[in-house]
This record gives sequence, C-alpha cells and structure tokens, in this order.
Amino acid sequence: MISYKEFDSKLIESVKEIYRKESWNAYLKDDEKLVQAFDNSLYILGAFDDNNLIGFVRCLGDGEHALLVQDLIVDPEYQKRGIGSYLFKTIMQKYADVRMFLVITDLEDEVDNKFYQSFGFKKLADKHMVGYVR
Repeated sequence: MISYKEFDSKLIESVKEIYRKESWNAYLKDDEKLVQAFDNSLYILGAFDDNNLIGFVRCLGDGEHALLVQDLIVDPEYQKRGIGSYLFKTIMQKYADVRMFLVITDLEDEVDNKFYQSFGFKKLADKHMVGYVR
C-alpha cells in the first residue's frame, strides 16, 4: 500500500536510486551538495511502498510569495499509478495561497508539459512573462 509522508536527507541513498533510474544524473555528482540541497528545501513529501521511497516532490522558496517545485519524480516501476498526481495536488493545496507557484520542465518533454497543463498551469509566455537562467 502506498503512503505519503515528509522525509529528509537521511534517505539520500534512496533518493539517488530514483534519480539514477530516471537518468537525472546532474544530482549524482556531489553527495555533500545533494544532502545540503535536501536539508535546505522548504518542503519534501515522499511516496512510500511499505518503507521504500518510490517518489517525491521537493519544493524551494519562502512558502508565501514564491514556491518552486524543484523535483517531482517517481520510480519508473511505479509510474502511471497516480502517485505523481497525488504528490503535485498535495503541494498545490498546501501552497494554494502562494503568489508565484513555479515549475520548470523541458520544452520538448510532451509528457511533462501535458501533465502540468492538466493542472491548469500556463507557460510563462502565455502569461506575458519570460524567465532567465544562468
């Protein structure tokens, strides 16, 4: 049975395994920085099968004016079961009053773009905004 609860960097090896399975390799270069990133996150909610981490959403920001969904990831073996949707809906409800709720994904990733659009999210260009990255 799938359960959901907050967790922290103590589960970093389980986090890394999920990143590995999804080829999110940029996170796997420096364990110390990854632990620090998790320790400095605003909120992390995990999906668990028994005691095994199978997915999570990780948020950054102040929780009042700005929120960035940094990671939303589910182990490939557990995808297409509504786990990602549950995690995302939970964050949307928890931070419903945040002025700027932001999620970033690859422009060419049709699956992710359809996923976020299904929750009513709009591209920055549709809001007459532009984002910049270094």
